[in-house]
Amino acid sequence: MAIYALGEYTPVIHPDAYVHPDATVIGDVRIHAHASVWPQAVLRGDYGRIEIGARTSVQDGTVIHCIEVHPVLVGAECVIGHNVHIEGATIADKCLIASGSVVLNGAVVETGAIVGAGAVVSFEGHVPERRMALGVPAKIREGYVVPEGAWQFAVDKYVRNIATYREKLRRLD
Repeated sequence: MAIYALGEYTPVIHPDAYVHPDATVIGDVRIHAHASVWPQAVLRGDYGRIEIGARTSVQDGTVIHCIEVHPVLVGAECVIGHNVHIEGATIADKCLIASGSVVLNGAVVETGAIVGAGAVVSFEGHVPERRMALGVPAKIREGYVVPEGAWQFAVDKYVRNIATYREKLRRLD
Protein backbone atom coordinates (compact mmCIF):
# COMPACT_ATOMS: atom_id res chain seq x y z
CA MET A 1 0.00 0.00 0.00
CA ALA A 2 1.34 3.43 -0.89
CA ILE A 3 0.42 5.43 2.20
CA TYR A 4 2.65 8.39 2.99
CA ALA A 5 3.01 10.94 5.75
CA LEU A 6 3.92 14.42 4.56
CA GLY A 7 5.60 16.54 7.23
CA GLU A 8 3.29 16.53 10.25
CA TYR A 9 0.35 15.16 8.24
CA THR A 10 -0.25 11.43 8.47
CA PRO A 11 -3.28 9.72 6.89
CA VAL A 12 -5.81 8.36 9.37
CA ILE A 13 -7.44 5.21 7.99
CA HIS A 14 -10.09 3.45 10.03
CA PRO A 15 -9.20 -0.24 10.56
CA ASP A 16 -12.47 -1.27 8.90
CA ALA A 17 -11.71 0.80 5.78
CA TYR A 18 -9.93 -0.71 2.77
CA VAL A 19 -7.19 0.87 0.68
CA HIS A 20 -6.13 -1.27 -2.29
CA PRO A 21 -2.38 -1.92 -2.48
CA ASP A 22 -2.17 0.01 -5.78
CA ALA A 23 -3.88 3.16 -4.46
CA THR A 24 -1.93 6.17 -3.15
CA VAL A 25 -2.86 8.12 -0.01
CA ILE A 26 -0.69 11.09 1.02
CA GLY A 27 -0.80 13.56 3.91
CA ASP A 28 -3.89 14.99 5.58
CA VAL A 29 -6.39 12.30 4.58
CA ARG A 30 -9.06 10.70 6.78
CA ILE A 31 -10.84 7.56 5.60
CA HIS A 32 -13.76 6.42 7.73
CA ALA A 33 -15.15 2.94 8.55
CA HIS A 34 -16.10 0.65 5.67
CA ALA A 35 -14.95 3.20 3.09
CA SER A 36 -12.86 1.85 0.22
CA VAL A 37 -10.20 3.24 -2.09
CA TRP A 38 -9.53 1.19 -5.23
CA PRO A 39 -6.59 0.65 -7.65
CA GLN A 40 -4.82 3.70 -9.05
CA ALA A 41 -6.88 6.15 -6.99
CA VAL A 42 -4.80 9.02 -5.61
CA LEU A 43 -5.82 11.00 -2.54
CA ARG A 44 -3.25 13.76 -2.09
CA GLY A 45 -3.78 15.80 1.06
CA ASP A 46 -0.77 18.05 0.76
CA TYR A 47 -2.41 21.49 0.65
CA GLY A 48 -5.44 20.70 2.76
CA ARG A 49 -7.63 18.00 4.27
CA ILE A 50 -9.39 15.20 2.43
CA GLU A 51 -12.12 13.34 4.28
CA ILE A 52 -13.87 10.23 2.95
CA GLY A 53 -17.06 9.30 4.80
CA ALA A 54 -18.13 5.89 6.06
CA ARG A 55 -19.23 3.33 3.45
CA THR A 56 -18.06 5.53 0.56
CA SER A 57 -16.19 3.96 -2.36
CA VAL A 58 -13.51 5.86 -4.26
CA GLN A 59 -13.12 3.84 -7.42
CA ASP A 60 -10.27 3.09 -9.80
CA GLY A 61 -8.28 5.97 -11.26
CA THR A 62 -9.95 8.73 -9.23
CA VAL A 63 -7.84 11.74 -8.24
CA ILE A 64 -8.78 13.75 -5.16
CA HIS A 65 -6.81 16.88 -4.28
CA CYS A 66 -7.43 20.20 -2.56
CA ILE A 67 -6.07 23.64 -1.90
CA GLU A 68 -5.62 25.53 1.37
CA VAL A 69 -8.99 27.30 1.18
CA HIS A 70 -11.04 24.33 -0.07
CA PRO A 71 -10.68 20.95 1.63
CA VAL A 72 -12.34 17.92 0.06
CA LEU A 73 -15.17 16.60 2.18
CA VAL A 74 -16.95 13.51 0.86
CA GLY A 75 -19.89 12.31 2.92
CA ALA A 76 -21.05 8.85 3.91
CA GLU A 77 -22.47 6.25 1.53
CA CYS A 78 -21.26 7.96 -1.64
CA VAL A 79 -20.16 6.27 -4.84
CA ILE A 80 -17.22 8.06 -6.46
CA GLY A 81 -16.97 6.44 -9.89
CA HIS A 82 -14.00 5.48 -12.01
CA ASN A 83 -11.61 8.22 -13.18
CA VAL A 84 -13.34 11.03 -11.28
CA HIS A 85 -11.44 14.22 -10.42
CA ILE A 86 -12.49 16.05 -7.25
CA GLU A 87 -10.57 19.21 -6.43
CA GLY A 88 -11.44 21.18 -3.28
CA ALA A 89 -15.16 20.35 -3.30
CA THR A 90 -17.80 19.26 -0.80
CA ILE A 91 -19.86 16.16 -1.58
CA ALA A 92 -22.69 15.49 0.89
CA ASP A 93 -23.98 12.04 1.95
CA LYS A 94 -25.48 9.49 -0.47
CA CYS A 95 -24.20 11.13 -3.66
CA LEU A 96 -23.17 9.50 -6.92
CA ILE A 97 -20.27 11.15 -8.72
CA ALA A 98 -20.27 9.16 -11.96
CA SER A 99 -17.32 7.97 -14.01
CA GLY A 100 -15.11 10.55 -15.67
CA SER A 101 -16.74 13.56 -14.01
CA VAL A 102 -14.94 16.56 -12.53
CA VAL A 103 -16.02 18.54 -9.46
CA LEU A 104 -13.90 21.65 -8.90
CA ASN A 105 -12.87 24.03 -6.10
CA GLY A 106 -15.63 25.41 -3.93
CA ALA A 107 -18.33 23.29 -5.58
CA VAL A 108 -21.03 21.76 -3.39
CA VAL A 109 -22.99 18.63 -4.28
CA GLU A 110 -25.89 18.27 -1.84
CA THR A 111 -27.32 15.09 -0.29
CA GLY A 112 -28.53 12.42 -2.70
CA ALA A 113 -27.46 14.27 -5.84
CA ILE A 114 -25.86 12.83 -8.98
CA VAL A 115 -23.08 14.28 -11.09
CA GLY A 116 -23.48 12.43 -14.38
CA ALA A 117 -20.70 10.64 -16.24
CA GLY A 118 -18.29 13.09 -17.87
CA ALA A 119 -19.95 16.17 -16.34
CA VAL A 120 -17.90 19.11 -15.08
CA VAL A 121 -19.16 20.99 -12.02
CA SER A 122 -17.15 24.18 -12.31
CA PHE A 123 -15.57 26.42 -9.69
CA GLU A 124 -18.08 27.17 -6.89
CA GLY A 125 -20.78 25.20 -8.72
CA HIS A 126 -23.82 23.83 -6.93
CA VAL A 127 -25.89 20.68 -7.36
CA PRO A 128 -29.03 20.81 -5.20
CA GLU A 129 -30.26 17.92 -3.06
CA ARG A 130 -31.49 14.88 -5.07
CA ARG A 131 -30.93 16.60 -8.40
CA MET A 132 -28.84 15.51 -11.37
CA ALA A 133 -26.11 17.59 -13.03
CA LEU A 134 -25.15 16.70 -16.61
CA GLY A 135 -22.84 18.10 -19.28
CA VAL A 136 -19.91 20.45 -19.67
CA PRO A 137 -20.37 22.74 -17.89
CA ALA A 138 -22.80 20.78 -15.73
CA LYS A 139 -26.40 21.93 -15.75
CA ILE A 140 -29.24 20.66 -13.59
CA ARG A 141 -31.60 18.30 -15.42
CA GLU A 142 -34.93 20.07 -15.10
CA GLY A 143 -37.84 18.18 -13.64
CA TYR A 144 -35.80 15.18 -12.50
CA VAL A 145 -35.56 14.21 -8.84
CA VAL A 146 -33.23 11.38 -7.87
CA PRO A 147 -35.13 8.57 -6.13
CA GLU A 148 -34.02 7.99 -2.55
CA GLY A 149 -31.59 5.09 -2.24
CA ALA A 150 -31.08 4.96 -6.03
CA TRP A 151 -27.55 3.51 -5.77
CA GLN A 152 -27.69 1.91 -2.33
CA PHE A 153 -26.98 -1.41 -4.08
CA ALA A 154 -23.61 -0.02 -5.23
CA VAL A 155 -22.75 1.27 -1.75
CA ASP A 156 -23.54 -2.15 -0.28
CA LYS A 157 -21.64 -3.98 -3.03
CA TYR A 158 -18.43 -2.04 -2.40
CA VAL A 159 -18.69 -2.58 1.36
CA ARG A 160 -18.97 -6.33 0.64
CA ASN A 161 -15.98 -6.06 -1.72
CA ILE A 162 -13.82 -5.05 1.24
CA ALA A 163 -14.17 -8.51 2.83
CA THR A 164 -13.72 -10.28 -0.50
CA TYR A 165 -10.53 -8.39 -1.33
CA ARG A 166 -9.09 -8.79 2.16
CA GLU A 167 -9.68 -12.53 1.99
CA LYS A 168 -8.96 -13.40 -1.64
CA LEU A 169 -6.72 -10.79 -3.28
CA ARG A 170 -3.26 -12.12 -4.01
CA ARG A 171 -0.55 -10.75 -6.23
CA LEU A 172 0.75 -12.90 -9.08
CA ASP A 173 4.19 -11.81 -10.31
